[in-house]
Amino acid sequence: MQQIKPKQKDDVLLNDILSFHSDTTFKVWWLGQSGFLLKWQEKYLLFDPYLSDSLSVKYQHTDKPHVRMSEPAIGPAALNFVDIITSSHNHTDHLDADTLVPILKNNISVKFIIPEANRSFVVNRVGCEEGFPIGLTDGQTIEQKGFKITGLPAAHNTVERDEKGQCTFMGYVVQFGQYTVYHSGDTLWFDGLDDLLKPFHVDIAFLPINGNKLERRVAGNLNAQEAALLGKAINAKLVIPHHYHLFEFNTEDPALFEEQCRNHGVTYKVLQIGEGFVYPSAQ
Repeated sequence: MQQIKPKQKDDVLLNDILSFHSDTTFKVWWLGQSGFLLKWQEKYLLFDPYLSDSLSVKYQHTDKPHVRMSEPAIGPAALNFVDIITSSHNHTDHLDADTLVPILKNNISVKFIIPEANRSFVVNRVGCEEGFPIGLTDGQTIEQKGFKITGLPAAHNTVERDEKGQCTFMGYVVQFGQYTVYHSGDTLWFDGLDDLLKPFHVDIAFLPINGNKLERRVAGNLNAQEAALLGKAINAKLVIPHHYHLFEFNTEDPALFEEQCRNHGVTYKVLQIGEGFVYPSAQ
């Protein structure tokens, strides 16, 4: 099967990222799976990047091969301007050493946001100092480099907590200037999630659409209809889908999400890998 080509990749994508400048708007690029790069007033926030083939290599000789569907958009070493990077949980497509180690090495002042419950695991995987990551649990807020970041619980497939009651799967609400975005991490729609999100008046909600199918033998997510309905329930001004078109066994057709959004009156934007989107859009 021929892999899906990114809308932009490598030097073309990098030039698009570096050439965007605005005092009044921000821009996001989808880097594949759940990875998004956000640029606002010359600051860069990178959500949950996976920019390697580590999982395809790991599972290539098993009964659960991770056959890649899309070409990578950019190598992690090229992202040498990142201010903040997140990991929402410990699964490799959200905490990938082959992606994170080059980024952390090339960004000496970067802030690394993680669930506090995962600190020991994260430190071991990426080889950083114990005190380097900035840990959050649900309901906690920090401010870093002009971004106000609040932790929310995520259910993948349940809301799990460590012995201290700290969430091991999380989403992040990020407020900056007049804007607010929500990156779900991996999650199902658990009871109360919409009530937690409504007070934030989210501009963009980044939500997974690949669903929760037992035959995949992996933890699941919102499906296309649930993502549309959650976006509607929290009154998000825009929903951008993620967590599809990476692995053949665990994907979804974004056209189903588009259909659900149209059916329920939800404003949405489906990005191609490597594509950027300026918010608010003049279109």
